[in-house]
Amino acid sequence: MRGPRSAFFPIVCTLFVSCPEVNHGTGMAADSTVRFTLLHRTCKLVVLLCFLHISVTFFFYVRSLDIRFAFVQNQQSHNVSTQANRVVDLDFTSETEPKEGETKKAEPAELVPKEETGDESQAPEDEKKKAEEPEKKLEKCPETSPLLVGPLRIEFNTPVNLDQIKQMNPNVQPGGRFRPGDCVALAKVAIIIPFRRRDEHLKFWLFYLHPILQRQQLDYGVYVINQDGEAVFNRAKLLNVGYREALKDYDYECFVFSDVDLIPMDDRNIYRCFSQPRHLSVSMDKFGFRLPYNQYFGGVSSMSKEQYLKINGFPNNYWGWGGEDDDIFNRLSSRGMSISRPSGDVGKCRMIRHDRDKQNDPNPQRFDRIAHTRDTMHKDGINSLSYNVVKTERLDLFTKITVDVGKP
Repeated sequence: MRGPRSAFFPIVCTLFVSCPEVNHGTGMAADSTVRFTLLHRTCKLVVLLCFLHISVTFFFYVRSLDIRFAFVQNQQSHNVSTQANRVVDLDFTSETEPKEGETKKAEPAELVPKEETGDESQAPEDEKKKAEEPEKKLEKCPETSPLLVGPLRIEFNTPVNLDQIKQMNPNVQPGGRFRPGDCVALAKVAIIIPFRRRDEHLKFWLFYLHPILQRQQLDYGVYVINQDGEAVFNRAKLLNVGYREALKDYDYECFVFSDVDLIPMDDRNIYRCFSQPRHLSVSMDKFGFRLPYNQYFGGVSSMSKEQYLKINGFPNNYWGWGGEDDDIFNRLSSRGMSISRPSGDVGKCRMIRHDRDKQNDPNPQRFDRIAHTRDTMHKDGINSLSYNVVKTERLDLFTKITVDVGKP
């Protein structure tokens, strides 16, 4: 690429060559004076245009250097973040035996290094010392992950498929399990999703949430609790089932209960537990990005194991739409706990628009049940939960547990 100086030097030279000499002779005619003045002004205009042209060319030349420099910096930062987010191959296999009726996906055989033949004394001394050295312990992940990017653009116009999501998240293990490989996560989180016939919504949830949860550096697993049959939907009971089934896989300390149609719009809205029960879906587009009422605890929430057991889990007798989240709020309040929330900006969520599901009509008994929460919570909850597991599937991006929760 030629610089501005070499590109426009001939133009300037030509300009000055073509300009006439100034003749100050006393005998010049009037018409010659007019032509000289005109040519003189023309030359000045041409010089000015040349200078402007050179300045513009120089500006874009410098700008191109800045763009190339920024591109190199971006590539370097991308490589660093990729290396930081690289995980080791982890064994997430459950040690519990599957129940009757469950199907368990075949687990890959564990890779075991081959034994060296010959006398052990022939092994090099440095290999022996290396084997005797304890593995270096990882440090805890920082309180605020350096991988977070903040506000996100969430769209539902373009369909996604599970193969595409899997390719985008190669570090997610079977069953939807992940933990960071370069530090010890601050939280072991089970994400519980009550579900029935919402496959397209689930794809969008997996598409957006897996990258978010990995950037949050969580040790997490995704559990989709699918209600079998055509009976009236029971969201709270499915959440109780998810709590119990997830603990059979791993010693989770925190539980995030999420509807399948809610996507966070900011990855700083951390899906983990806090000193008080956490309401995560604070500002939904459905409600104009405002909290509908102060006691609202629906959508997405999180509780520690201790907080959950303190309220005896969730009610099992809310069949149909509505009421269970207000019952949960009453349980928390009766046990002296308060609701914590992120800010309105960080807690923004988008809902996937849809018609209400069949067999999920509004529960006509919900208001009466909410009024008697303090009387019923001791006997209706995790201590009275009954269900039958129909099938358990350890899929690439989530664990799907199909259950029969009975009828009202």
